[in-house]
Amino acid sequence: MTKSTSGHTVQPADLDKEAGGGMRLLEGPYKKAAAIIAVLFSAFAIYSNGLSNIQEIYRNLIFLGILLVMTFFYYPAAKSSNQKRFTLFDYLFAALAIAGLGYLLLNYTTIHVDRGSQPIMIDYVFGAITIIVLLEASRRAVGIFIPILCGGAIVYALFGTYFPWIFGHAGFSLERLLYRLYMTTEGVLGLTLSTASTFIVMFVLFGAFLSVSGATQLFNDLALAIAGRKRGGPAQVAVISSALTGSLSGSAVANVATTGAFTIPLMKSIGLKPKFAGAVEAAASTGGMIMPPIMGAAAFIMAGFLGISYTTVILAAIIPSFFYYIALIFAIDIEAKKLGLKGISKENIPDVFQILKERGVLLIPIIVVITTLLMGKTALFAGFAGIGAVIAASWLAKDKSSRITISKTIEAFIEGGRGTIQVGIACAAIGIIICVVTMTGIGSTLAYNIVELTGGQLWLILIVVMLTCIVLSMGLPSTALYIVVAVTAAPALIEAGVHPIAAHFFVFWFGALSNITPPVALASYTAAGLAGANAMQTSWEALRISLPGFIIPFMIAYNPIILLQAAEGETVSIVSVALVVVTSTLGIYALASSLGNYLNAKLTIVERILMFAGALMLIKPGMITDIAGLGLCVFAILFHIIRVKKNSSVEITI
Repeated sequence: MTKSTSGHTVQPADLDKEAGGGMRLLEGPYKKAAAIIAVLFSAFAIYSNGLSNIQEIYRNLIFLGILLVMTFFYYPAAKSSNQKRFTLFDYLFAALAIAGLGYLLLNYTTIHVDRGSQPIMIDYVFGAITIIVLLEASRRAVGIFIPILCGGAIVYALFGTYFPWIFGHAGFSLERLLYRLYMTTEGVLGLTLSTASTFIVMFVLFGAFLSVSGATQLFNDLALAIAGRKRGGPAQVAVISSALTGSLSGSAVANVATTGAFTIPLMKSIGLKPKFAGAVEAAASTGGMIMPPIMGAAAFIMAGFLGISYTTVILAAIIPSFFYYIALIFAIDIEAKKLGLKGISKENIPDVFQILKERGVLLIPIIVVITTLLMGKTALFAGFAGIGAVIAASWLAKDKSSRITISKTIEAFIEGGRGTIQVGIACAAIGIIICVVTMTGIGSTLAYNIVELTGGQLWLILIVVMLTCIVLSMGLPSTALYIVVAVTAAPALIEAGVHPIAAHFFVFWFGALSNITPPVALASYTAAGLAGANAMQTSWEALRISLPGFIIPFMIAYNPIILLQAAEGETVSIVSVALVVVTSTLGIYALASSLGNYLNAKLTIVERILMFAGALMLIKPGMITDIAGLGLCVFAILFHIIRVKKNSSVEITI
């Protein structure tokens, strides 16, 4: 729970409503029944991942079965449906989910051992039921786009002979498709669901335990203490607070709803316009999706797709996420200088030492998670260690309200179960798309033809893929959007010679930025609602202040050393990494100044062009471009300072 500046406590149910998640506000026995299922779900996740040797296929079946039941109980069929209790349709779909997955649970060995993987009609019937139920669950929890994509994939698999040009293929029978989707680990019960039933659910539970311990409030207080007195302080607080919260939640919309209730009124109180306050929160919260260690749960799936360790992925994300947030801080500072804003008065700033004294131990679990990962332990081990550390740290905190009691453990289990619904359902549904892409080979076909149609020009391929990723990701949660762009767009970049990790970061990054890119900018719209601002204006404002962040994926594609990965013929060294960080940071500052059209006063057109050109040169890797870019920026800044000093009494600050 978090508190807004008005003192109102924001309950989880409020967050669902604000975030537009569509989750029911259940009452009475229905609320208790759903909570019991959520607790059982979380308990099963802990048991199956840490206390038993259950076979993967059976773990996934039970996991998905409970998840589907939770979905139908927590998410109504439509806005007009009863929001306080379950309906007949909810019971019907829950029963069908149990029947479909329960049948396979009981007969999996029979199908594959006794019958030698030769299905019979009843197998196909239950398979069809399960697919239909899953599509309905994804429509309720994730939105209409995923079921449409899945439905399109099924049609494409069945009727491939009727598709023109490069899209045509021999086609598959309904029986063969159902077998692959339902009865093997290549479809719904495949890699993505396995990732959800292990790493993702454990880290969602870790975040839930942190939340009930009061860590979110600790993040807000620390951010306020660190940045509150600086120029445009509350906006800087929003960036830091959202970065800290987003590093664990990874959901841009949930991050806005959680931290925005506190930061947006604070920003408005010092004179920032509502649309700018909302834009800052939306942009900062979107950055949480690419912030390690969670990365919106995409880090776990990315590691699986690339066949690398989870630790490699989160280490690769450190420098890019630093660039993104430093770009936001620069953009906000420039806006604050324009408006002549000051920070918050000293008496309204919490004492950082007092904060750390009372609840500082709640930072220990995060350190434990990062340390265990750097030691080479698995993400699953890190998740368990993190949960244990939260419980222990909560009892060491001086603030007794932080202690995790039995009631708070139950609350964490409920929130962990609820928090897994969207990402888990998305992972299961996307298994349909992955299966069809694998069966038809359309992924590699598209990759080859994109490279051919663009003449192999990398800059053009990057632009085409960028636009594709933004469009395909609109309205999707982080895990779903990553999987969609990873199987459709990333192969084109790898085919063009981009480092595989860089290719996956590129597509995920632009997928994440769809949260603030009009017309479907969910994070911006959520922030606009909290700020009392126009949704579309807030979205465009968020896009404007985040523009330097749109350059970062191109930097990654051209220079994988930013991800701590060596390009062909090169090696990663401390000097090379430091040089890239310094020159790119200078370039990002110059770019933010150019786009913001301000330094110590409004820039002239010549100054702005020089700063923009110099920024792009600094951002592009290479000694010659770095020297040329630095020269252009220094010349533009000196020219600007001399001009401003000559014409006015403006205080010169950089």
